[in-house]
Amino acid sequence: MKKFLVSLAALALFLGLAACSSNDESKTEEKDTKKTEEAAAPKNDVKKDLVKFYNGLAEKINAKDGDLNAYEAKAAKKDPKPEDLPTAEDRAKASESAAAVAAELNSTQIPVELKDHQADLEAAVKEYAAAYQAKADELKKDAPNFEAAEATYTKAEEALGKVYEAEKMFPPSLGNQVN
Repeated sequence: MKKFLVSLAALALFLGLAACSSNDESKTEEKDTKKTEEAAAPKNDVKKDLVKFYNGLAEKINAKDGDLNAYEAKAAKKDPKPEDLPTAEDRAKASESAAAVAAELNSTQIPVELKDHQADLEAAVKEYAAAYQAKADELKKDAPNFEAAEATYTKAEEALGKVYEAEKMFPPSLGNQVN
């Protein structure tokens, strides 16, 4: 009888240790699985992605707005000589340039990494595109007035700035990059 009780006690002890051991192993496996999943999932740095998006916008605009910038530089001169004033040809080229920028901005896609801000970024880009289109339309007139275009541009800057502020970043000024 003693041998039977000792054997039963040994079996109970063995089963208890086995149960505890498998519990620890499953916890370790769960922890390892979580660590592996976290390492496999790339972390999204929204701030870097916002800066890349902003720089991409500036590059797209700068690639198309050369004639518009040349026109605006001529038109902004104080006390220009008549030969330094922008010509109708300069105005036509500037209009085409502004329309090309608007078209480029309208085709801009928001990166997947910025999906949390997609609606706000799309709204800002649409405002920028509308501002450039307004300039293109005004440049078709003999005496263009850019006040409405500038107001729309300011609205776009504010919309983009809100996205940056939401991420605790300083709001950028695209106007500083593209002029």
